[in-house]
Amino acid sequence: MIDHVAIEVHDYRRSKDFYLAALAPLGVELGREFEGRIGGFARDGKPWFWIREGEPAAAIHIAFAAPDADAVDAFYAAAIGSGGQDNGEPGLRAHYHPGYYAAFVRDPDGNNVEAVHHGTD
Repeated sequence: MIDHVAIEVHDYRRSKDFYLAALAPLGVELGREFEGRIGGFARDGKPWFWIREGEPAAAIHIAFAAPDADAVDAFYAAAIGSGGQDNGEPGLRAHYHPGYYAAFVRDPDGNNVEAVHHGTD
């Protein structure tokens, strides 16, 4: 339904390093980069999550799909290890629906970044 999303970040290099580490367990990598201040993160070769150095308007929430609960755990560990701040450790959130397994971190700009697996494991 959504082709791509772009957010502005204060420090492109810091945010790029954060997202490279945090999203790697989810199979996401840097797919395109322009001028050393715009980067598109891709899965299966198509960039769909973009960051651009600038002035963020407001903090957002973005959720990335994870293939399983282990990937959510790995996302959380990598995000925290690369400077993210805890905003909800990995675990079931049955109040959303049975099998909703997620973790939440704040990125360097305060955005609420989530990895979620919709399953039963």
